[in-house]
Amino acid sequence: MRNEKDNLIVNLTFEFALSIIEFSEELEASRKYVIAKQLLKAGTSIGANVREAQNAESKGDFIHKVKIAAKEADEVEYFLLLCKFSKTYPYDPILTEKLTSIIRILSKIISSSKG
Repeated sequence: MRNEKDNLIVNLTFEFALSIIEFSEELEASRKYVIAKQLLKAGTSIGANVREAQNAESKGDFIHKVKIAAKEADEVEYFLLLCKFSKTYPYDPILTEKLTSIIRILSKIISSSKG
């Protein structure tokens, strides 16, 4: 059964996914379809994996799912960097700030869960 308590990382990744949806729509409006699709998939996957981790079958399963979320976050970071340094793509620095916070929290969760 799902833990219904307020959960910082679950909330942050859900809000981030909503922001990524909006940014992907902005990219699509600019006809930047490939990056828009990649960002949409990876950016929403972070929260999906974090949420899935909440129902993990074991500590190892929990760590594995959080690690997948961290890998997706790394992928999003890459695509945001492409947008930042491309002359023809829009970029939102707030997304990078939010993502950096999420990555830090995921890293902390992984390291503290292993110990």
